[in-house]
Amino acid sequence: MSLVHLAHVCSHLTNASKARLSITSVPNTKLHRALFLALRDAGFVSSVVLGGPNPPVPHSLLNQPSITDIKVPPEPVTRENVASRRLWLGLKYWQSEPVISKMTVISKPTKRICLDLPALRRIVRGNMSDTVYGIRSPGECIFLTTSDGIFEARECVERKIGGMALCRVI
Repeated sequence: MSLVHLAHVCSHLTNASKARLSITSVPNTKLHRALFLALRDAGFVSSVVLGGPNPPVPHSLLNQPSITDIKVPPEPVTRENVASRRLWLGLKYWQSEPVISKMTVISKPTKRICLDLPALRRIVRGNMSDTVYGIRSPGECIFLTTSDGIFEARECVERKIGGMALCRVI
């Protein structure tokens, strides 16, 4: 798990949403895929599509079939093209403002921050726990990686599990 790449992806998503892009792409890794599926479930991203270096057709990001749709089989994964695989993300906007206004990394490669259940409860209530500030606004989320996958902090409290803090989305 590379937290350096995660920091690049967080700043890329912040910049893409500030630039009002409708879709953007990030490198395809297991960590990125799991994080963006969690972001999609939380409502920050409209769609996550695995593709190549070229963007997919727009209606595939919206999950709406088109009349002129030609069923093209997905590109097979080979040793030559595995490094060029990208995750294409459909960004969301509400009242012409980006849903993701800021995405920052909490754990860094030099300092990984693991949170146990009591610390997570303090953070969800809005209080500071060690080096992590609490959740202040209703739309703010903190994502953690656990042994069961990547979850939002409130979901980790419901499941009564702790984990390593990855990023904060505002």
